[in-house]
Amino acid sequence: MKKKTAIALHKDELDSFGISIKSVQAFKESVKIAHRDDHYMFILQQQGMLGLEIDFSEVRLKGASLCFVTPGQVHRYVKQQDNKGWFIFADVSLVPEQYREIFDAYEHVRQVVAADADDVVFKSVPILGQLLTGEQSVLTAAIVASQVSAMLGIIASKIIQPQTPEHTINGQRYHIVNRFKQLVRNNYKAVKQVQQYAAQLNITPLYLNEVVKEITGFPASHWIRQEILLEAKRLLYHSMLDVKEIAYELGYEDHAYFSRFFKKNTGITALAFRTKNH
Repeated sequence: MKKKTAIALHKDELDSFGISIKSVQAFKESVKIAHRDDHYMFILQQQGMLGLEIDFSEVRLKGASLCFVTPGQVHRYVKQQDNKGWFIFADVSLVPEQYREIFDAYEHVRQVVAADADDVVFKSVPILGQLLTGEQSVLTAAIVASQVSAMLGIIASKIIQPQTPEHTINGQRYHIVNRFKQLVRNNYKAVKQVQQYAAQLNITPLYLNEVVKEITGFPASHWIRQEILLEAKRLLYHSMLDVKEIAYELGYEDHAYFSRFFKKNTGITALAFRTKNH
């Protein structure tokens, strides 16, 4: 079997506080090669335009906007134009669990939202910068963590759909969705049926679909397909494995079935996808 090319992983890039702030203007000549991070990335854009690709989907920040990218998501920068703002890179340990659940739930659903140019979240960045570069004390790490938590809480609140009631965000249904998506990420190669995940969660397939669709807008089967297709695209783009080998890598004994599955859900064949993206 041919050796696949690894997707670059950016790691160990954060300071001792687990946080890093970069101006978006500093990335104008940045490397545009697709890569992953071992930490969260948040984009706080006050003005201008930024285009990037996240897991093979192009997203665009126009004007005042907020964006998040979770650890492990493959992304690259495509285009910038007269923009102003910051990249915030944060270690997973600095992101409170409740906010992580929100970012996980809205991954691939709502990763970019509009904001007001004078939103308080933009005013918090200079304060955080002063904490990181100013005189240090025994409490600086705790203060920085609190400031980061407040900033990410504001971003998470913007990401949540406005019509989502608070009892849902803090309730059992929200936790079911996050647990389901974690199970899919860890088991999609071997487990491909909704009823199998429902059994692991001790609920019925009907209830699992109902809950997942309520929170994300899509049924549970959609997220299983998306995880398989995403990894297939990554292997087609970043490896030399042929379609048959990729099918086996993803848990399909019948590579012809996998080829039909890919075309049905993407509109093009696996080989056409590889040709188009190379």
